[in-house]
Amino acid sequence: MGIKRPGRCNCATAAELLALLLIILGASSLTGCIAASGGAGLTRGSFPKGFVFGTASAAYQYEGAVKADGRGQTIWDTFAHTFGKITDFSNADVAVDQYHRFEEDIQLMADMGMDAYRFSIAWARILPNGVGQVNQAGIDHYNKLINALLAKGIQPYVTLYHWDLPQALEDKYNGWLNRQIVDDFAGYAETCFAAFGDRVKHWITVNEPHTVSVQGYDAGLQAPGRCSVLLHLYCKSGNSGTEPYIVAHNFILAHATVSRIYRNKYRATQKGQLGMAFDVMWYEPMTSRAVDVEAAKRAQEFQLGWFADPFFFGDYPETMRKRVGERLPRFTPEEAELVKGALDFVGINHYTTYYTRQNDTNIIGKLFNDTLADTGTISLPFRNGKAIGDRANSIWLYIVPRGMRSLMNYVKDRYNSPPVYITENGMDDGNSPFISLKDALKDSKRIKYHNDYLTNLAASIKEDGCDVRGYFAWSLLDNWEWAAGYSSRFGLYFVDYNDNLKRYPKNSVQWFKSLLSSS
Repeated sequence: MGIKRPGRCNCATAAELLALLLIILGASSLTGCIAASGGAGLTRGSFPKGFVFGTASAAYQYEGAVKADGRGQTIWDTFAHTFGKITDFSNADVAVDQYHRFEEDIQLMADMGMDAYRFSIAWARILPNGVGQVNQAGIDHYNKLINALLAKGIQPYVTLYHWDLPQALEDKYNGWLNRQIVDDFAGYAETCFAAFGDRVKHWITVNEPHTVSVQGYDAGLQAPGRCSVLLHLYCKSGNSGTEPYIVAHNFILAHATVSRIYRNKYRATQKGQLGMAFDVMWYEPMTSRAVDVEAAKRAQEFQLGWFADPFFFGDYPETMRKRVGERLPRFTPEEAELVKGALDFVGINHYTTYYTRQNDTNIIGKLFNDTLADTGTISLPFRNGKAIGDRANSIWLYIVPRGMRSLMNYVKDRYNSPPVYITENGMDDGNSPFISLKDALKDSKRIKYHNDYLTNLAASIKEDGCDVRGYFAWSLLDNWEWAAGYSSRFGLYFVDYNDNLKRYPKNSVQWFKSLLSSS
């Protein structure tokens, strides 16, 4: 996960532009508590037999130990240590130290009754330079982690790439901008299949390729921090109108290449599955105007369709072809055949819903030639001055539970009922020094969030026939939230950053424990 600020919208009024800038900057405010009521009757029996419940994490946000046991440097090490890139001027050198405390954290999961743990492998721990000599200490660490999970009856769901590209590959050939990355990622993935695939049955190749493409190469707000915004006054290098599409194309080809390797060499014996985790907001038309209904549809195609359509249909959405033109890469016939059908399941990271309308004036689009201007839409969390829902701590995260059900039905209808896992869902509180530990553990808003989103998810399965097979809460622990640093707390467990990173259960831990032990 990251602080998933929506990409820059194309706003037509000064008020909208101001609101947009606040969203981009990730401004925070204190939020009050609300009662954890509603959705009465939600139990484990509300979900199909075998439905998986788990928590999710990412190596760079959790592990720390950035110089331990031969780990190489990553682009996020570089970005986090660049002045002005992180809101609270922190870095993840220590994070929540799960590298050393994984056994303690696994016990926390077991105590809740969780079925699975979604974590990522740090590429630079396995191959410090991205390619070449394998670091046995990295292999040993993840073997210990996987074995410890299984010993507690918790299934590992492993993400191969959660944003932490080895810096050596960025230095060597600009990382995801170069087609060489496809082969190098495949080599890394195959190393992981050979080392861990006898026990890992669910692999997620890439987490949120849309976020990386837009925030890393269009807005420049995340590593590697490339863009052409304001004539490179913000980013030293990049091209916001072309690079995001190139990076996205390489992500898709990388997954497809890895999928072919796995199916040809490993699936028969390891019997696992490969998917991708897509970041997906739900978009509702701001008005009933036909152009706004079409704008909401188009916004979704430029978000989920950009990455999912090639796997189901062999090409990008036609709306993208028309609006992006020659800047959008093309698949050769051989590549289209490789890509189509390469997903075994769809991972969905879903947090919030926005209103969307047609961008009638395109003021910002005239200034920026980028992916967001290409959509011709404006997406905002309020309409006529009224917010779409209650807000969490993050200024981008509005609580709209109905969006979960709408999104599941969209995926079912557009892609013919593929297997889906909710690979991330959750909300954050602020990290205020003025709130006591006792009060920080009273997270009634988080309980209501999970209850209401899960209630809508259950309805999409039972009443609408959506094939959803699991749900991963973001996140087990408060952690380092990318560009927001430690200012945002998404955890079910409170981490005391001032007292040896001690973990304390918030009230949501007991709520999940009760849910998972119910029938």
